[in-house]
Amino acid sequence: MNKVYSTHFRTYIQALEKLQLDIVTRNDLLGVEDSRSTGLFSRGRESLKNRSAVFALGDRANMLKEIDQPAIIPHIAEAGGSKYTYEILFRSLHKLLMDTATSEYLFCYNFFGEDAVFNEIFAGPFAVIDEHLNAVLTNCYDAIGLMIIIRVTYQHQLIMSRRRIPCLDSYFDKVNILVWPRFKMVFDMHLNSLRTANVRTLWEDDVHPHYVMRRYAEFSASLLQLNTEHGDNQLELNLERLRVAADDLLVKLARMFRKQKQQTIFLINNYDMVLAVLKEASTDGGKTQQQFEELLKSSSTVFVEELLREHFLPLISFVKTRAGEDAGSSSAQPITVEEVEPLGKDFANRWKEAIELMHKDVITSFSNFVCGMEILRAALTQLLLYYTRLSDCLKRVGGGTSLGKDVVSISSIMYEIKKYSRTF
Repeated sequence: MNKVYSTHFRTYIQALEKLQLDIVTRNDLLGVEDSRSTGLFSRGRESLKNRSAVFALGDRANMLKEIDQPAIIPHIAEAGGSKYTYEILFRSLHKLLMDTATSEYLFCYNFFGEDAVFNEIFAGPFAVIDEHLNAVLTNCYDAIGLMIIIRVTYQHQLIMSRRRIPCLDSYFDKVNILVWPRFKMVFDMHLNSLRTANVRTLWEDDVHPHYVMRRYAEFSASLLQLNTEHGDNQLELNLERLRVAADDLLVKLARMFRKQKQQTIFLINNYDMVLAVLKEASTDGGKTQQQFEELLKSSSTVFVEELLREHFLPLISFVKTRAGEDAGSSSAQPITVEEVEPLGKDFANRWKEAIELMHKDVITSFSNFVCGMEILRAALTQLLLYYTRLSDCLKRVGGGTSLGKDVVSISSIMYEIKKYSRTF
């Protein structure tokens, strides 16, 4: 029976190997330069189609919901021209192993009154599968596929536990001991590719989201999705290391832009894209999502200040230096009409035009329209705060009432803010 089952599983494995679809090579890493841009358009599209599952989970996780489906029948699959990623073949092989082992274990236990005979029968099949797994894992660079295999193994352990059949316990433990280190090795390859990436070759003079960050976002979202019901702390720690490396690389790419404003726009577009991918995966992004939300918020605040200083620098400088002084302080010089009058007139003459220019700037700078409009609204709100403080100074200063015709009412500014807020 040992020989019969060994031959049986070897034949099945050989048939499955003909159905295997390899989608990831050792060069498909997060921080590697995208070679598609150097090819023809048709080749680029073909490459994109074939590599869409390298970093994105897509529908690959659906098999976890169909874990107990019958094993693949190779000759039928081959006749239909079907090809499968390795985790599907892995599930099929182990579905056959579980069902065969369950049947044999129950027979051995009922017929011989002990399970020692089972171990003698299955020593051969275990060796055949073990040899196969070692050969496959040595050449596997598919981190997402490896994590799915780990989750499949966990599901299979649950199935055998529900059957109350302990004969595969040590075998599944051995599978985990084989797969986890391989996953860690491939994951570290991705991590190191970000840490050692050549910033000059990766950089493009474009403030829109960078393809390396899109890869990172899809890759992280995929692993977070596979960790949703498991809460694996080790995986979470590794994802945090990956996030730090990705953010460090992004900041280096941002510094390649000459203007500070472009650097900030580039960071905002990438942070926003990462958050969109994480949220689209409909998972709890946890610490990763929280960190990127904070980064987006801080970069947006920086951009708002840069945008306002571009159009209202004299007003902002006055408010930050003079308007903040304590009027009752003996050392503070009183604010004069000569100081505030030019500011009031300048604001009254061009505030609407400046807001329109800010609106156009935001529309052309940000990939995500909603994100751009949120930033514009924040800028207009901040402008209102600055102008309110100037208005307070105008009221306090001697002779300030004569400036009434040049004072823009707060309600007028509020109306403009509401008008732009309605555009999204």
